[in-house]
Amino acid sequence: MKLKFPNPGLDDRIPSHADLEEMEKEEEAGDRPKWDNKAQYLLTCVGFCVGLGNVWRFPYLCQSHGGGAFMIPFLILLVLEGIPLLHLEFAIGQRLRKGSVGVWSSINPHLTGVGIASGFVSFLVGMYYNTIMAWIMWYLFNSFQSPLPWSQCPLNANKTGLVSECERSSTVDYFWYRETLNTTDAIDESGGLQWWMVLSLVAAWTLLYVCCIRGIETTGKAVYITSTLPYVVLTIFLIRGLTLKGSVDGIKFLFTPDVNELINPETWLDAGAQVFYSFSLAFGGLISFSSYNSIHNNCEQDAVLISIINGCTSVYSATVIYSIIGFRATENYDDCMGENILKLLNAFNYPENSITQSNYNETLVHLNQTNPNMILELNLRTCNMQTFLRQGVEGTGLAFIVFTEAITKMPISPLWAVLFFIMLFCLGLSTMFGNVEGVVVPLQDLNIFPKKWPKEVFSGMTCLISFALGLIFAQGSGNYWLALFDNFAGSIPLLVIGLCEMIAVIYIYGADRFNKDIEFMIGHKPNIFWQVTWRYISPLIMIFILVFYFVTQVTKSLTYLVWDQEAASFPTLVERSFPGWIYIIIFILAGVPSLAIPVFAIFKFIHNKCCKQDDYRDDTVDTVSAKVQMSEKIKM
Repeated sequence: MKLKFPNPGLDDRIPSHADLEEMEKEEEAGDRPKWDNKAQYLLTCVGFCVGLGNVWRFPYLCQSHGGGAFMIPFLILLVLEGIPLLHLEFAIGQRLRKGSVGVWSSINPHLTGVGIASGFVSFLVGMYYNTIMAWIMWYLFNSFQSPLPWSQCPLNANKTGLVSECERSSTVDYFWYRETLNTTDAIDESGGLQWWMVLSLVAAWTLLYVCCIRGIETTGKAVYITSTLPYVVLTIFLIRGLTLKGSVDGIKFLFTPDVNELINPETWLDAGAQVFYSFSLAFGGLISFSSYNSIHNNCEQDAVLISIINGCTSVYSATVIYSIIGFRATENYDDCMGENILKLLNAFNYPENSITQSNYNETLVHLNQTNPNMILELNLRTCNMQTFLRQGVEGTGLAFIVFTEAITKMPISPLWAVLFFIMLFCLGLSTMFGNVEGVVVPLQDLNIFPKKWPKEVFSGMTCLISFALGLIFAQGSGNYWLALFDNFAGSIPLLVIGLCEMIAVIYIYGADRFNKDIEFMIGHKPNIFWQVTWRYISPLIMIFILVFYFVTQVTKSLTYLVWDQEAASFPTLVERSFPGWIYIIIFILAGVPSLAIPVFAIFKFIHNKCCKQDDYRDDTVDTVSAKVQMSEKIKM
């Protein structure tokens, strides 16, 4: 027995297969945009899916979950969770020829909240994501000088020494927390707007608007650079990294498997979450992008191809990152050993070069036996290569602290800094194309603004409002706000939306109808793999991950890390609890998008009952995102 919820009026809300053929002919002569070619579409989707997370989160997860062992759950869940939902979004967008709001309202008007939630999440994520772009631009601007500004401490006000905060921490930490963020000691201490960050935000949003001004007609041209250049730069870094001392040690450390991690449930849950987020699912952008395709485009092949590219990019970027981290760890290990050896040479008046790394341990054991008190007074550091390699960080810490430190140790360091931040900028920009599309198209489909407004106005309005609200990240406390947005806006709501999408298509639209649609579009029905994953496996995986994340977020105490030079543990970041009012912000970020789905459904139900009208036939294909009508039905 196949489960399917009743859905009256569906045939009146969606075009038939014959209508689709007619609509496509009208689109050829109409004003609805289309992709210039298949490569443009694939590059846009790859650029949207492959983002900053592939470069700075996946390597960290590999390193912290057993290295090569993490690849096993990642690849399994990529197949069972990521690819099925990606194919579903591609297929339903291509079939219904609409954006996220139009697709779900056509399936059932009560599901309009799914599209609204996608648009709201895209707006929130885009707002802070482009702030990271502003940070990248700031570092890129500062990379065109030698020596790099984060390679040395500045002089103090009296010009008699170095700034104390920098001396007590490190040059890269100081440049990030003080020169870039000018960070405060708490999230409720704003610190005022930092003018250099405001200017960087203006530059980031202006450039994004220029690229997105006419939707895919302009972004489709930009992706030829933004989606391909990162692979060129990654390859250059890999070639350079492999020539550096210690790079192979870093790669070995990354991929050395710890099979015990496979029985750790957190390893599987983190793998599932990483697969979900790395595909940019549930944002609505992929549905919009696929709606501009030819009706007979092979969406199944596209989903598999983009999934393979995405997975391989994650592994490839991890290899590149850890080749550089291996070099950094080796440099730090050599510096540590050099300091200890120098102390021993001076303390015991040994001739130069009499103690080397090869005989250091043997010499230390001997001296510790003969002069233990002197050795104790020297306060020698513990130098362990594995410890330096384990100093893995993710996110902004990897990009703006760890990697920048490694770059300062390279010859011609400004060149490598410029290449690195250009790569990050391209990765972020191509992802923002999808985020803006995920906001603009729902705004058009909701018809809350005049239909005659061109897309340039919607794109400009989105960028302007996002910039204005995003000024909160340009404050001294901006880094804390961004971490808060990242933890909550782009987590639970996306899982809720993804689960609702799967249920809506398979159990409300109908799996049998969906199978026939795909057969019409690509020439054959989905095989048993798609049937099983869509109906059972993928929804169960998403429910499990959603419940786990919800429980962990509710049960754990909410804290954030603070840069406080007055703290006893400085320069280690201090953990502090959020103020009580922050829960209101968390509800707006995570609760409002998630609750928009049931709240809108209830509102629609009550509205229909109170007004005593059949609202199931309201939503035809005549939305702004479709720009076409079902010709035969309209005539009738």
